[in-house]
Amino acid sequence: MIARYAVPVEMPVPGGATNAAVLGDDQRLLVDPAARTPALDDAAADINHVAVTHTHPDHVGAVADYADEADATVWAHASFAERFADATGVEPDRLFRPGDAIADTGVSVLATPGHAPDHVAFVADGEAVTGDLVFAEGSVFVGTPDGDVRTYLASLRRLLARDFDAIYPGHGDPIENPGERIRETYFHRRDRERSVRAAVEAGAETVEEILDAAYEKALGDARSLAAKVVRAHLQKLAVEGHVEWDGDRARPPAGEQ
Repeated sequence: MIARYAVPVEMPVPGGATNAAVLGDDQRLLVDPAARTPALDDAAADINHVAVTHTHPDHVGAVADYADEADATVWAHASFAERFADATGVEPDRLFRPGDAIADTGVSVLATPGHAPDHVAFVADGEAVTGDLVFAEGSVFVGTPDGDVRTYLASLRRLLARDFDAIYPGHGDPIENPGERIRETYFHRRDRERSVRAAVEAGAETVEEILDAAYEKALGDARSLAAKVVRAHLQKLAVEGHVEWDGDRARPPAGEQ
């Protein structure tokens, strides 16, 4: 059983809140305590462990408080322990790697990088806390400098293959029967990739030119974020040999110009 607590945060996040979660069997794990609320204070009174899906600021704000008050064991991704300590102000007590179990909680760790390099999901009894991997509504930001579209798509495929009964995103409502929503998210991202590639093939070179060609609507205040998404897609397309990209200008591969 996963209990979700919507925690208001003073950051530009979907719905204005980050979801903390408490899960586990004999021992209880608190995930993504972004800030303190009375409801989360009550839920965290008897936790044994604290961890985060990733170390973006809107997921870590109360890690130190709850770990201290509950005398809980603090866990961090073994490959990103320094990043965790910098983000939370807490040195982890223990480290996990994807596939590990979190002590005696009955919770295991699933690698889901892409939105951030250190991103993981926490799995328990056919359900999962999935952070910023897929939302019930809208799309996840996957852009530079943290985002990697190739690993993000692979993480969506990995999540789909697990056939979870329900997933609990870091923002917004839980997703029941999540297969359809994961597929929608995956194909939306692939459609965006095709739009970026088509823009380059049609002669757009700069990020600004690609934005104008690849997006169907005026972006307004979201333009700077969309530019980071385009850069992440260009990085993926360059790695795969579909475009040439030097960080400033994109062109079709030499043999296709």
